[in-house]
Amino acid sequence: MTTWFISRHQGAIDWIKQKQIQIDRFEAHLDVDQVQADDIVIGTLPIHLAAKVCEKGAKFIFLAVNISEQQRGTELSVIELNQQDCQLIPFYIQII
Repeated sequence: MTTWFISRHQGAIDWIKQKQIQIDRFEAHLDVDQVQADDIVIGTLPIHLAAKVCEKGAKFIFLAVNISEQQRGTELSVIELNQQDCQLIPFYIQII
């Protein structure tokens, strides 16, 4: 089992490192072909990629960030992510 953290944002990487979660692989981009059953993928993936993760028998945990309109497109620090009540939410996503 591998735990992946998918983000290109340094603030998000710093945030997850504070959470005492063992991350095996930090990646800016996910190659879904490398994900195995029982892996855990954490990040803000596009919905179709999250569905592929779940289809493979892996777990998807969404990094939920409540950002304001003014913050869109900006890099958030770990302090700002904590202020925004950033959280991890597990999802099972299936294409219907």
